[in-house]
Amino acid sequence: MNWYLLKSGPGAAAFNMALDDALLGAVSELGQPVLRFYGWTEPAATFGNLQKISAVESTTALRPLIRRPTGGGVVPHDADWTYSFTVPPDHEWHLLAATESYHRMHAWIQSAFARLTVATEIAPCCLKPVIPNQNPRIPGACFVGHEKFDLLWRGKKVAGSAQRRNKCGLLIQGSVQPPLPINRNDWETAMLEAARNAFGAFWQEMPSCEALQTQTATLLREKYSQDSYNRKR
Repeated sequence: MNWYLLKSGPGAAAFNMALDDALLGAVSELGQPVLRFYGWTEPAATFGNLQKISAVESTTALRPLIRRPTGGGVVPHDADWTYSFTVPPDHEWHLLAATESYHRMHAWIQSAFARLTVATEIAPCCLKPVIPNQNPRIPGACFVGHEKFDLLWRGKKVAGSAQRRNKCGLLIQGSVQPPLPINRNDWETAMLEAARNAFGAFWQEMPSCEALQTQTATLLREKYSQDSYNRKR
């Protein structure tokens, strides 16, 4: 099973969201899953595609604040490790229910941490803490409390993700808050080895794709860098 690996390095918040969105649009043509590791050129925060900007602006002081192509809550990107995983529509991951792909993604990360001798657990249920002065009906900070199947370390959430599944494929965007001072390159290597063992993934460096670059630039210019998009609801 050939899978592509894309290490795109640090990028601006709007660019990072544009590239993940472009990968979702391109993955059917690429024909195989793409795992992307990336970082941030400055502290930022992202929030779920369906969230109201008025509900999330007060939950973080981090700026820029960019709407994601996936769902979920507000995610701070000031010290996390971020990745995306995109699969084509004919891949078996695309056929999974959302809860199943969510669980599988975090079990993958759990296996990677285990290779680094860091013991984590999959949350068996959700934990919604009471946050003073916050409307409980408004999705808040993603790493406050946890959802079922989030990844925990000593009861604290250390990995969460959000998804978008359509006819183009499946996009999972994830954030990892490393629980210990672990080398990020070691963790990325462990992720590749865990996927090779669990899914039979044979990793290939993703080739340069002009169409993907063009679409990323278009989405960046016309969508993710636009205040009208990020404040659309």
